[in-house]
Amino acid sequence: MPLPEFVLRFRDRMVARPEFRRWAGRFWATRAMSRNRAASLFDLAAGFVYSQILLACVQLDLFTILAEGPQPLARLAGRLNLSERAAEQLLEAAAALGLAQHRQGGYGLGPLGGPMVGNIAIAEMVRHHAMLYADMADPLAMLRGEGGGGRLGRFWSYADGGRRPGLGAEDTAPYSALMAASQPLVAAEILDAYDFSTHRCLMDVGGGAGAFLQSAGERHPGLNLMLFDLPPVAELARARLGAAGMAARSQCNSGDFHADSLPRGADVISFVRVIHDHDDDKAQALLARARAALEPGASLILAEPMAGTVGAEAMGAAYFNFYLHAMGSGRARRPELLMEMLGRAGFGQARMLPTATPLQTQVIHAIAK
Repeated sequence: MPLPEFVLRFRDRMVARPEFRRWAGRFWATRAMSRNRAASLFDLAAGFVYSQILLACVQLDLFTILAEGPQPLARLAGRLNLSERAAEQLLEAAAALGLAQHRQGGYGLGPLGGPMVGNIAIAEMVRHHAMLYADMADPLAMLRGEGGGGRLGRFWSYADGGRRPGLGAEDTAPYSALMAASQPLVAAEILDAYDFSTHRCLMDVGGGAGAFLQSAGERHPGLNLMLFDLPPVAELARARLGAAGMAARSQCNSGDFHADSLPRGADVISFVRVIHDHDDDKAQALLARARAALEPGASLILAEPMAGTVGAEAMGAAYFNFYLHAMGSGRARRPELLMEMLGRAGFGQARMLPTATPLQTQVIHAIAK
């Protein structure tokens, strides 16, 4: 239950006073809280430095090296092509962040470094964030739209529906590769949350290079597969699904889902990390196109990170909303808003499906009326 406004105003006045903060830092009953808040504020200020340390570790493939076992500083410096002093600085920083750890024999994997070993999806996202950080070097300029589109907007060149002149495979391949690398983690969450075996045909709208469809097809061998995306992206999906032995039961359709009708024939449509990429009017129209492509009683699966996720509130309001602002369109939405939008598009019985990692993705299932 939120505190009454008069209590919040009193708190604001007190914590704004330097003498109160000094007192709170010394008094035994408030000392721990005061220090924790000071540390949290420092972490906000230092967050960029921490992210760049992680990037350096990924670029040097440090986690794969440490997975071989603890190694002395001199050996690690040579393998990382750094001076011993620079290697020590990086390893000490990584240890402080839980990425590495002081171990007998030198440095080894830390509790947060272990999950990074062989994790292509997270490594690619860490590398990808260099563009976001460049766009946010001047956050006020980004918020005010000064200086034209940033690096993220150019990277996600599909955001205008593929209508940018000359858009081709060289433009769509980078984001398709990133999505394909990060998709397996999300796909497993969705496929664990919803049983597609009750369906005849799944169409993944905005399905990129077909990574989610491939995972769904592997999980459910009897499921027919359809994909709808921009022409050069659909070609990548056709090649991927063909290489996976799914050509006979897959159909890759191309077009602009902001302007073209979606093909009919599926009894379940999925939007995987698609709706949050678009502003409200385009997202609402896209849901309406999905409804038009489905018979009454067919299903829709909407899967993406959502605002208001318990325990990860900053993920939606801070991270995703600023990422999408830098990209040029979209926003993180609360499940309640998404369900309202589904209702306006002609869907009913919308319900949340539990996922193992809500921070990564949440899932809504709805039925076409």
